[in-house]
Amino acid sequence: MNPYEVLGIPEGSDQETIKNAYRELAKKYHPDRYADNPLKELAEEKLKEINKAYDMLTGKAGGNNSARQQNTYSGGNGSFAQIRVMIQTGRVTEADAMLDGMSSRTAEWFYLKGLVALHRGWYDRALSFLNTACSMEPNNMEYRSTLNNLRNRTASYTMYGNNQGYNNDCGGDCCTKLCIADCCCEMMGGDLISCC
Repeated sequence: MNPYEVLGIPEGSDQETIKNAYRELAKKYHPDRYADNPLKELAEEKLKEINKAYDMLTGKAGGNNSARQQNTYSGGNGSFAQIRVMIQTGRVTEADAMLDGMSSRTAEWFYLKGLVALHRGWYDRALSFLNTACSMEPNNMEYRSTLNNLRNRTASYTMYGNNQGYNNDCGGDCCTKLCIADCCCEMMGGDLISCC
């Protein structure tokens, strides 16, 4: 079996190309997409072939390979790549459960826990997980980029969310703003909100 052919990429492709091809194919052939389909078994076989090719190209091939075991949750059917697909498709609760079932806490584990927290809107928790992932693998640009983007987002929120020029247009004080605007209009002889 030529793993490059299985993933549909040129020989000698870099790790990022391999990961991207794997993610797309894992999404395409994921068993959940074929739940009530007669092609379910064929899709499962194809996914096994894709997983094997990915493992070969990322150095995780072999039955007792510790890297493969680290990437497999306690149920034995899921890898980090599959968890990434779950997160990308909005199945965050399932992804989180798979991560919690893993015994090994690698940098990628912390990164994916950070993505789960980010998708749930738990920014402090996401920052903590992403910081840990970056400290474990400081040269990983994917982890670093996600952390920097989150830091920039939270810095903007902190800077503008504390009554320093910009306020959340529909934040918790939206009603207060409307009442004040209505009072101002009424003082000038108008009426912004007729029921008040």
